[in-house]
Amino acid sequence: MRIDLLELAGVPVLSGAPSGRQLYAKLVAVLPAEPETPEPLLLDFARVEVATASYLRESVLEFRNFIRGRKSNFYPVVANAAPDIIDEISELMQNRGDVVMTCTTSEDGRVLQYQHLGKLDPMQKLTFDLVNSEGETTASKLMEIEKGGIKATAWNNRLAALSNLGLICEQSRGRAKTYRPVFHGGSYGC
Repeated sequence: MRIDLLELAGVPVLSGAPSGRQLYAKLVAVLPAEPETPEPLLLDFARVEVATASYLRESVLEFRNFIRGRKSNFYPVVANAAPDIIDEISELMQNRGDVVMTCTTSEDGRVLQYQHLGKLDPMQKLTFDLVNSEGETTASKLMEIEKGGIKATAWNNRLAALSNLGLICEQSRGRAKTYRPVFHGGSYGC
């Protein structure tokens, strides 16, 4: 699923907290029906020229927090942002101690590259890397792979935290939960 932010905002320069709150309301209003399985929700910045930190905080991050807070199967991702916008997001993530997923896509919508912006603590980074290398996994499987004495509960907590940030997908299967990367294709990092 893709949402064109220029189309929604109506202008290529996105600035100011009040305007960001207006976009947030529009994003919530155009949210499609909940998918049955986890899927990325691309917030496409391809035609946006400028986005300030205050605008991004009040729109994109609040929207991500809203979506992930209700345990939606949507995973908001910043897509096709210009380098200056990526710099704004990076600075915002650094100041907040937060993390957000970004990607670039081809014209036909295929994900070419993806990365997270912001800093994960070492155990979150390890967990994120393991999920990306394993494909689909569980806390028990990560406990077996690592053999470091870390219990399944600790792995579950890390996996849930990464899912709440929108960095990995969570799916319930009865009482069990499985986790997988947000993207199946493309390459990680720039």
